[in-house]
Amino acid sequence: MAMASIGSGTRLAHLSMGRRLLLAAPVALMTGAALAQSSEITFKKSSLVVVTAAREIKFDVELALNEAERSRGLMYREKLGPYDGMLFDFYQDAPVSFWMKNTLIPLDMVFIAGDGTIKHVHANATPLSTDAIPSQFPVRAVLEINGGSARLLGIKPGDKVKHAIFGNA
Repeated sequence: MAMASIGSGTRLAHLSMGRRLLLAAPVALMTGAALAQSSEITFKKSSLVVVTAAREIKFDVELALNEAERSRGLMYREKLGPYDGMLFDFYQDAPVSFWMKNTLIPLDMVFIAGDGTIKHVHANATPLSTDAIPSQFPVRAVLEINGGSARLLGIKPGDKVKHAIFGNA
């Protein structure tokens, strides 16, 4: 009701300013998203070995050890080396769920119990999807690698992952 007492010239100026702010809001949101993308998280790096029935396969991985790192994961990446990945540590066995929002490349998700045993492999997760990908079992960690790599390399449930977080490396 305060607007009713303002002269029409002032009212038009306020409406015009309101329109400018309304139009500027999407630009501000896009700029904020771009800044969030550019404010890179620096992940610690490590190596792990997947022991299959046929061989041992070494991967160089980035570690997602806290909530901010786990939330960011491999979002916005345009490529991943053939033996590169990301290991998400949840510090205790529990059901977990992932999605592919803002993830540009297909990924295999290898769900790993606290003793390093692979419990489940979700192959070729669809880029940019918001569909939930559940662990199916309580797990301590998840290894993300290039989509199709698990099948190509013979990685399957029952195989072992050797890394310090599992106390077996």
